[in-house]
Order: sequence, then structure tokens, then C-alpha cells
Amino acid sequence: MSDAGGDPHDWRGRSLVGRDQDVALVRSFVDAAAVRGGSLVIVGDAGVGKSVLIADAAGYAATIGAQVIWAVGIEHDANVSFSGLSQVLSPLLDGLDGLDEGHRSALRGALGLSTSTSAADRMAISNAALQLLIRAAQDGPILLVVDDMPWLDPISAQILAFLARRASGHRLGVLASARTGEPTAFDTSQLRTHELGPLSHDAASALLDSRYPALPPRPRQRLLAEAQGNPLALLELPIALASHGTAALAPVLPLTGRLQQVFAARIAAVPRSTRDALLLAVLDGTGDLAVLGEPPRAAEALAPAVHVLLVTVDVAAAVLTFRHPLIRSAIVGQATEGERRRAHQRLAEHHAENLQRRAWHLAEASTGPNETTAALLQRVAHINLFRGDAVRAISELLRAADLSPDGTDRSPRLAEAAYLGAIVTGDLRDVPALLDAARRADPEHHGSLAGAVAGAYHLLNETGDVDSAHRLLTGAINAVADSADAHNKTLIEALYTLLMVCFFAGRADLWPDFHGAVARLKPRVPRLLSILAGTFSDPARGALPVLDRLDAAIAALPRENSPARIVRTAIAGSYLDRIGHCREPLWRAVRHGREGGAITSAIEALALLGNDAYFAGRWDEVQTLTAECLELCRTHNYRLLRLPGLFLQALVAAARGDDAGRRAVQEMTRWAAPRRVGVVAWYAWHVRTLAALSQGEFDEAYRCATMVSPAGRLAAHTPNALWLIMELVEAAARTGRLADARAHVAAADAARIGDLSPRLALTAAGARAMAADDASFPPLFDRALALPGADRWPFDLARLRLAYGERLRRTRASAAARPHLRAAADLFDQLQARPWSQRAIGELRAAGAHHDHPAATPPSSALTPQQDQIARLAATGLTNKQIGERLFLSARTVGYHLHQIFPKLGVTSRAGLRDALDDRPHRGPVI
Repeated sequence: MSDAGGDPHDWRGRSLVGRDQDVALVRSFVDAAAVRGGSLVIVGDAGVGKSVLIADAAGYAATIGAQVIWAVGIEHDANVSFSGLSQVLSPLLDGLDGLDEGHRSALRGALGLSTSTSAADRMAISNAALQLLIRAAQDGPILLVVDDMPWLDPISAQILAFLARRASGHRLGVLASARTGEPTAFDTSQLRTHELGPLSHDAASALLDSRYPALPPRPRQRLLAEAQGNPLALLELPIALASHGTAALAPVLPLTGRLQQVFAARIAAVPRSTRDALLLAVLDGTGDLAVLGEPPRAAEALAPAVHVLLVTVDVAAAVLTFRHPLIRSAIVGQATEGERRRAHQRLAEHHAENLQRRAWHLAEASTGPNETTAALLQRVAHINLFRGDAVRAISELLRAADLSPDGTDRSPRLAEAAYLGAIVTGDLRDVPALLDAARRADPEHHGSLAGAVAGAYHLLNETGDVDSAHRLLTGAINAVADSADAHNKTLIEALYTLLMVCFFAGRADLWPDFHGAVARLKPRVPRLLSILAGTFSDPARGALPVLDRLDAAIAALPRENSPARIVRTAIAGSYLDRIGHCREPLWRAVRHGREGGAITSAIEALALLGNDAYFAGRWDEVQTLTAECLELCRTHNYRLLRLPGLFLQALVAAARGDDAGRRAVQEMTRWAAPRRVGVVAWYAWHVRTLAALSQGEFDEAYRCATMVSPAGRLAAHTPNALWLIMELVEAAARTGRLADARAHVAAADAARIGDLSPRLALTAAGARAMAADDASFPPLFDRALALPGADRWPFDLARLRLAYGERLRRTRASAAARPHLRAAADLFDQLQARPWSQRAIGELRAAGAHHDHPAATPPSSALTPQQDQIARLAATGLTNKQIGERLFLSARTVGYHLHQIFPKLGVTSRAGLRDALDDRPHRGPVI
């Protein structure tokens, strides 16, 4: 629902998320009741959205001309007899004079309108109220709405139930709400009911996003899990989170006063001993009855809680289950601080053999600094980090820091929490505050290496200050007591971070510090770090010796669970065209991030998948992947990691002749140039090179390509030079710089670039053919085109065919040129690379032939292959989430595509998709 709070009468502008069927049913009831009367009771758990649903119905009733009368239970009036009935009848009092004397007298007495001392029984009052309503309904339909039933005074509730049972046939509708399983004086046994269940996961996500769009993924996932589709919880718990700081990491979520009241009455109704047992059970969290003693005796103690529907107990299985997670929170909220501490102390003793449970219970039982407990918690944090639960580890380190006595132990624990938040979970927001706290706790050391890693990571990703990040890391690494200890995990993480700092800086002079630190490691350099040092820092020189180890690491990825290791392995192969072999593990990293896991890994995985999609010619997929990547970067303030996504978008735009490529280059350059983020210069010159080539501006293309790496040399520590070999050679050859073209081919051959990957083999062979003289170029082009798997790289292949055809035509072999030019034009058409297609078609005409375009489809109705598949899956009835799971997209991305698909197909909803797609060819899978 859009709202579970505020004035339930104010229905205007509400959007009832996930309640389409419920709204339709209730509005249908209103339509029927306006003609022939009737009653309907909406039944559901507290907070599920009953009030908002009936408010929608009331608003709808008003639009069809019905008079809407409300009876809303008010807690302070619950002991005031007839207060509820007074709400109902007050608008109709002008009709009292039309009733017979008995009915008039009964109502006047009940409503306090007379001083008569004569008594009227409930039945007389009920009949009088019914007659008054029936007479009023003769002038137009009436909808009587009864909400917050538990707070109605009992006598009013009984009379209103009487009215509901007799509403049929009188243009009188009674719409009420009741809480599941909660006793009330409003008897619903003979009334039609509709159970309002919790929201689906998709609807709950949509509701949460609509009200709290900036909620971080981990608290968001925790809220979705705890609320279990309860709209009131979804809307109120984030308020509590905001006032409790790290509450998303707490064992039990806090509740606002409003949610406390939802279950407070039931909890207060049970004996003290039962409340004590419930508190133990909640704080234990296992559901194990043995925590409370022998199962039969525990069940006996919990019997009052079972009676009021707080818990269920299975004595045979020795299991206790709370009926809703929010009941747990309410129980904790009602306990005093002393009661909670005593319960935690008992639980710590009960779980003496369980290190993690004992540590947390001791921490919660503590009243001040306790180094023994703090050290125990830190030990547990390291265990959980090893098990892959970094979020829990951060929470434990922060609690350990809180419990640390004054001295140096507090500082490294805070720094380590900041380090994990930055490096493992990718949550940068708390890093500066934690590092500041670490500095205050120990001004001299302030967390040492862990703090430096966290600080450098923050500087790199949020501010883009690569030089400060480099100085901070190299200083901290050199200050480590044993900077050669390859078993020091923080040191190794510092080196991974330093590698990325050096890469984004894009300057060869920063790399010696990294390579020197790696070379010192004993007894051996970690395998993945060693691979990255070769393949990512300077692949033209360092990749060949480690290719076998890289391929072995990639082959092991299906068994890898760490998103960071998955992404780093893919990064190691990114300039060597290995990402295609990492796709499934990378999608696991993306899903992990979507579900509240490591944000950085998800962002990097999306960019890597976009990189693979670009070279493989799946350019629509590039747009989808980078859109999600950029959205995550905006949400989490990863300013630097936006650059690879913008770069990929700019490449596609430039190849398609879209001015967005130029704008993206300007945006990247404006942000990165003052920060000396040199990798952006490579990105910008690459895009400009491609744009110039597409227009046949070969002098400009040569200038741009040589800004990345000069002709005849593959610049050191400039991996992007591998992506511009064929481009530089073509530009040089077409502008008469044959010596430069051949020197660059020689440099590529000397580096054995063709041995690094099939695509690089294709581009190196293509460059060799482009630099050849007129007598020798045909067999070199033929050899390049015959390389195995050349069709896996359609854009490279199309440019190679175009260059071959152009060369044949210029040497007066027009007949031989035509097949290559036609094939190139077809490939460019498929990629929607319009400038390149026009260049190929122009050459084809010059060769004495013409090009038949595929049957044109109006742009407004053309679906991309990915949109076509999404539309067909949606037409089968799959939800956005289900479609996303099949196509490795987020539900939000699927929704974005559907909003584009509907107008293209001339439909307004999913219901029209099937018919609209019937006459369209199925394009097959895109992922």
C-alpha cells in the first residue's frame, strides 16, 4: 500500500502498490452495495494495510454518489459507551423525527440526546439505528466504514455488527476491518470476509523504494525480510532505523511507538513469568524451547502467550515460533534495560559452548568497558569474516570497540571496521566517521595499515584523489613491521587497492612502488595478486608468463563464492578478452550486490559484463548493464567507478553516431582531469579515435590514437593501448604514414599480442594486413578473416572486412571488394553503427554495387533483441523479478524496459503484449 499511516479518510492520490486484485474486489463490493446493500469484512494482520484499502473504497464510493459514514475506534474512547455508534449516526440525526416514538426514544437515550431515565435494551437501539440508516439510504446509497475495530466500545461494536448482518436489500453497505485471530465484540462469523495477506516481495520492494528510495541495500534487505510484506512495518521501520544508526545490524530491529502499540496489548495481557520467558526466547532467537527449561514446563509457561496468538509451541519438536517477527521486537521494546541485560547474561551461560552466541550475549549484558568481552567479540568477527559474513563482522568489531577500555585497542578495531566496510562490503558512507574516531582514540597510530587501506579506498572511489591515496598506501605499507609477510591479509588488501590506484592514475611512475612491494612478499606472492600484477598493470609485457595461471583461476570460478575474488579474477582477464568465460560468476556477484551484498563488486561486475558485451557486439545489453552500473554508483556515491560505465556508453554512442558519446567524454574529462585520473584520458582518446574513424577522418584518428600510445611502441603500463592497435595502424596507413603503421605492427608482433587472446590475434592480424603493400595485402587479410572464432567479434570483423574491401576497390579489384563491403555493411546494420554502415555503403556504390537494407521498421515500433525477449516473457505472465532472474537483470531494469516497450508496441499494460507480439518474429535469447 502507499501508506499505512496518516489520516485513513484521505484517500486522494494514493497508489496501492501490489493490491490491484484487492482493490478491484472491494470496489466491486461498493458497486453492488450501492444497488442492493451488503457487508464485507477485510481481515488481516495488524499493519497489513486494511485501513488504506477501505479508505480507497470510501473514496471510490464518494465518486459514485454514495454517502460515506465512518466509525473509527479511538483508544481513549473505548470505555465510553456508544461513542462508536455516535460517530455513525451523528450525520443522520436530522432524520430522527421520521422514526416512530420507540425508535426515536431509544436512539436519543443511547446518544445522550435526552434526559429520559427509561431504559432501552441493545436490540431496541440496534433496530432503531437500522431504521434510521434505511430511511437515509432511500435518498441515496450509504457506505458505513468501520475501522480500528479493537478500539470501538463493545456496545457500539455489537450494534454495528447487527447492522452489517442486515444491510442487504437496503442500498446500505457496511465495510469493516478486523485483525486476524483477535477477539472483538464485532461478530464477523456470519459476514462475508476477504483476507488481506502480506504484500508480495516485488510489491513490498516497490513500496519501500517509493517511500525510501535512498535506503542502502543491506538495511533494505533486512527490512524486507523482517517486515514479511507488512506495509506498516515497511513504512515505519525505516524511521526507527534512522534514529538508531546501525540498527540494521542489530539482532532485533527497533520499533517506533506506533508499531509497539500493534502488539502491546497482547503482550501486556500475559503474566510476568510468561513475558520473561518470551524475552529469553526473543533474545535467544533459535526457537529452541530448551532455552526456557524442559520442553513440557516451558510450554506450560508459554501457554498464555499461545492463547493470545503471540507464539505457537510444538512440544514434541521442542520448538517455539513467533507468529510475526514484529512481535519479537515489541517484546524487546517493552522490557526494561535491566531485564534485557539479565536475560542476556542467562543466555550467555546457556550458550557457554557456542563462542559466537556467548560473545554477543556477554556484550549485550555488559554495562561498561570490558576488554575480555571485546577481545572475544573481535575473535568472533574474524571468524565471521572468514565465513563470508562481513556485515556481521563489522557489527561485532564496532561493538568490540565500544567495549574497549581506553587505550590503543579501540583504535585498530574501529579502523578494521572501516576497512571492512570499504573493502569488503563497499559501504563508503561510514568510513570517514570511523577513521576519525580511530584517530581520536589513538592519535599516534589511528589504526595503522587497516585505517590507511580504508582511507585510500575512500579517497579513490568517492573523491578520486589518486595521488593522496597512493601516498597514504605506500607510506602505510612501508611502515608495516614486516612488509614482506604474504600471510598478512591487510597488507595484501593494501596491495590490491594500490594496484587499482595505480591503474586509475594512469601514470607509469606510480607503479614501481607497487611492484617493489609485491616483489618483497615471502614466502610467495598470493596467486591472484601475482596474476593481476602481470595481466592488468602492463599486459603487453607481463601477461604471457601468467596466462596459464589466469586461465586456471578462471576455470575455478564456478566454485568461487567470494564476489571480490570473482571480480578480481575477471579484471585480470579484462584486457585479454577472458570476461566471456566469467559471465556466470560475475552475474552471481551482481545478484549478491542487488540483495544487499558487496556493492563495489556488483558495480565492477556490471562494468565488466558491459565490457564483454561491447566487444561481442551485444550493444543493447551494454546500455542496460551500464545503466544499472551508473545507477548504483549514483546511489552509493562511487564517483570514480562511474567512469568505465560512461566509457562503454560513449563507445557505443560514438560507433552509432550518437552525440551522447561526445557529451560523455566531456563529462568524464571535466570530473577526472583536475584529479589527475589518467585512465580517463585513455578512455576519451579511444572514443575520439573511434568517432573519427567512423567518419573517415584518418588524420584526427591518428592524432587521438597516438595520445594513448605512440606509433611503434606499446606504452608501458597502458593496457588500453591493446584496444587501439588496429585503429592506430589503419589511421597511419590511410594518411600515408606507412613507416609508423609498420613500426606499430612490429611492436605488436614483438610483444606477441596475437598470443594473448583470439580477438587480439584478429586485430593484430588485421593491422598487419592494413600495413602491407599492395602486392601482399590480400593473403594477409584472408588469413586474418580465416582465424578461428573471428565472428565472435562482429565490430572488429566488420571493420576488417571494410578495410579489405576498400583496399581491393582502390587497387581496382571491385568485383572482389563487393562481398567484403556488403558483409561489412550487413554487420554494421545489425549493430546499428550508422556512420560505419554509411561508409561501407559508399564504398560499395563506388565498387559498382548497391546495398539492400533489411525491411525498415518504424523506429517508434522497433524493439531491440533484449526488449523483444523481455516483452515475450512478460506476455507469459512472469513478474519483473522472475524475468530479471532469467535474464540476469534487476527487477527495476526490467520495469524500465517495459516502460519503453509499451509505447513501441502501442499497448498500455502487460495484458496487451501477447496480441501485439503475435505477428513479430522471435529473436531468441540475448543473454
